[in-house]
Amino acid sequence: MNSKEKRHAKILEIIRRNDVETQEELCDLLNKEGMETTQATVSRDIRDLKLTKLAFQGGKKKYILLADVGEEMSAKYDRVFRDQVVSIDMAGNILVIKTVSGMASAVAVAIDTMDCKEIVGSIAGDDTIMCAVRSVEETALLMERLSQLLE
Repeated sequence: MNSKEKRHAKILEIIRRNDVETQEELCDLLNKEGMETTQATVSRDIRDLKLTKLAFQGGKKKYILLADVGEEMSAKYDRVFRDQVVSIDMAGNILVIKTVSGMASAVAVAIDTMDCKEIVGSIAGDDTIMCAVRSVEETALLMERLSQLLE
């Protein structure tokens, strides 16, 4: 196991054992465990591991592994998508999703849980998500698939 794999395993162990709210907190916990690392490395690790922050009672948030999201959470993400998306359109290979004001980040997380392999990357603002998709054809198919979820 190389150092990156060891660090990833330690990160997963830490977030399952602790309620980690920030990258800085995760970096500190890694350093305390003897894995010297930087916040920039932790940021890349979070992306590589597909960790997301989930809000719990009282507004507290913590990192979780998307794979740990059970059926109940999956249903909640589906509901967030259905309830908060206003429209879906495309411009070439860019999928543009309009949401209720302030909900783009939550909808982007919901989309991440859908495992849309066509999406290369996405950016969420206040009420708009822009997803770069591999091709125009895949964009049209993805738009159709996501639009069906709204019905």
